[in-house]
Amino acid sequence: MSDRIATVLPINEATASPRVAAIFEDIKRTKQIDFVPNFWRVLATNPDQFELIWTRLKALMHPEAAGRTSPLDAVTREIIALAVSATNGCSYCVNSQTAAVRKLGLNVEALGEVLAIVALFNSTNALAEGYQIVPDVLPPL
Repeated sequence: MSDRIATVLPINEATASPRVAAIFEDIKRTKQIDFVPNFWRVLATNPDQFELIWTRLKALMHPEAAGRTSPLDAVTREIIALAVSATNGCSYCVNSQTAAVRKLGLNVEALGEVLAIVALFNSTNALAEGYQIVPDVLPPL
């Protein structure tokens, strides 16, 4: 059995370049955690992409830390991320987003309802797409 966590060797916090180490510290501070998750350690193998993804994620998922206010609260943002992650079949992301919503206070019953709604709309979306139903309930302009 292998201890591999990715297709590439993740960047070790202790040996990261100064640029990567600074982003690692920002991730820990922003997310209020004491370690750098595997996702970020793997993305750090490409520092340009790593910085772009972190900057984008921080701006949208942690707007306060990026100096802006979001019209969506933190739980709503994380629920959206969980719904997309479940739909896309990303087990790493599902676990990460579930941890985030639980940390923000979402209980197991509410988590079940979120996932039930995700499943419902995955099926209704497939039906609407399969039947090629023309939209007749439109948002206001």
